[in-house]
Amino acid sequence: MKKLKYIFLFTLIGVFACDDEFLDVVPETSIGEENFFNTEEDLQTYINSLYNFPGTGNYNADRATDNAATTGNTELKTMMVSTPSSTSITGGWNWGTLRSINLFLENFERADISPEKLNHFEGLARFFRAQFYMEMVKRYSDVPYYDFVIDTDDTEALTRPRDPRTVVVDKIFDDYQFAADNVFENQPSGAVNQWVVKAFMARAALFEGTFRKYHDELGLTASANVYLSKARDLAKDIMDNGPFSIHNTGNVNSDYASLFTDPDLGDNSEVIFAVYSEDQVRNSGWSETIFGNYEVSPTKDLLQSYLMADGSFYSSQAGYETFSFVDEFENRDPRLSQTYAFPGFFLINTGTYSQGGGVYVQQLAKNFSGYHQIKGFVNVTDQAVINSLDFPVIRLAEMLLTYAEARAELGELTQADLDMSINLLRDRAGMPNMTMTTATDPFQQAKYPGLSAVLLEIRRERRVEMALEGYRYDDLMRWKAGKLLEEEPKGIYFDGLGKHDLTGDGIEDIVLLSESESIPDPKEQNSLGTTLVYYKAGNPGESVGVFLSNGNSGHIITVNERGTFQEPKYYYRPVPAAQVTLNPNLTQIFGWD
Repeated sequence: MKKLKYIFLFTLIGVFACDDEFLDVVPETSIGEENFFNTEEDLQTYINSLYNFPGTGNYNADRATDNAATTGNTELKTMMVSTPSSTSITGGWNWGTLRSINLFLENFERADISPEKLNHFEGLARFFRAQFYMEMVKRYSDVPYYDFVIDTDDTEALTRPRDPRTVVVDKIFDDYQFAADNVFENQPSGAVNQWVVKAFMARAALFEGTFRKYHDELGLTASANVYLSKARDLAKDIMDNGPFSIHNTGNVNSDYASLFTDPDLGDNSEVIFAVYSEDQVRNSGWSETIFGNYEVSPTKDLLQSYLMADGSFYSSQAGYETFSFVDEFENRDPRLSQTYAFPGFFLINTGTYSQGGGVYVQQLAKNFSGYHQIKGFVNVTDQAVINSLDFPVIRLAEMLLTYAEARAELGELTQADLDMSINLLRDRAGMPNMTMTTATDPFQQAKYPGLSAVLLEIRRERRVEMALEGYRYDDLMRWKAGKLLEEEPKGIYFDGLGKHDLTGDGIEDIVLLSESESIPDPKEQNSLGTTLVYYKAGNPGESVGVFLSNGNSGHIITVNERGTFQEPKYYYRPVPAAQVTLNPNLTQIFGWD
């Protein structure tokens, strides 16, 4: 079934939304408000212009977390290695979207449609306002709250101070609730419906509940359970009453991966909401650079989070930290080999960064981990398929994880809860069920000291199930685990220089040489008649292509200096200095200046 595409009238964005500078408060229009907002079609067209959901770019959005190294710049990465201030951290204080939403809410009732439809459209606009403010709260905590379009002569509004987080979040959930109560359940595929609203509301509630619980600097710990309860109840409602089920055909080696390489998720039972794309309508934005060695590469730390196929801890394997690339993938959770390019991975795509087709030999490059990502990588040459890739913005799996985490944080978790949530995901992967008597994994405990074994496993499951989908940063922020970002990313381990097998067939594929050695000409071939790939390996600063932790052995060093994560300061961002100059009532918090 074809979907309602994101075929927006982009002219409306120019008509009703102006520059995002905070003081450009009056939208410039070329047609006048009195000539619009008169019909259902007008309202739908305007609402469509507010859609701004993440797409396939999210597959690279875990960069600079403990999930993925990056050679590129990110705001937090720059902050941690410098001395940031309100003059250098200036992004994010953008209000154009809010202005567009409030303009709609001040005019939509002019349309000659039924009260139910008016409520539906109001609910959609208020959903987008809740989404907007949730992102602002994540970034700044306290922000001015506006539910009206500001006039240029409204001095009181223009000089408004930051409203407390509690006030803003109350408004956010008032908007979410109105939307959940009034947005229609039955909408064309690809449009926001009641279930989409509830899913995003559950996501926001889990974030706010856990953020308040773990961030004692806010002084809001006592109200954390209010939002954890909302997250629990919303997720359970979706689980019990929504038309969704975990995508599971019984193929443990492909069902999970197919969620991220499907050009048509419209009928997928697990997908609550997807960004739909179609060639010549809206290019998907998919890039073969997802595969790796182009700014972003997965880390060893994420790989080590996956369980063994029998459900035991990977960290229980003797010497696991020095396993070879081939050994790392032996008898693991099948989701690992549907996320990372594994030994023997057959590459069909022959694009620029995929290094040609055939059995793939891990390409090594300076400052990259050596691991490659296949989650979200379309291993085909058909450009029509590539241009049509859908992205699952929110799926039932996340709601199951939300439910389990909220129940655990509330101290309510039972085996029945695990069976209706976490274990459905493990069933899809062919993994043993999780139980309430699970042991404590030292690998997990070192990351999150003081948590119960069950909660540690739920956090593991969330990381594994949602790996490289762009949600790891928010998770670390809400758990107050920013210090984990200080650890330098590690790559593939090599026990020494010389020849190494990377495809798992027992035949060497690459040769590591010291800086002083010369690459032979002609190059040696292996027993398959394939020319070996040569790399010079050594210490950072040497003229080599691969840095190893011990120079002539060890794990690949990505040399991406992580710096220091200052707590609690770096969980928030400053109001840009230029805006404080315009409005001195916008004071800074948590040590920002």
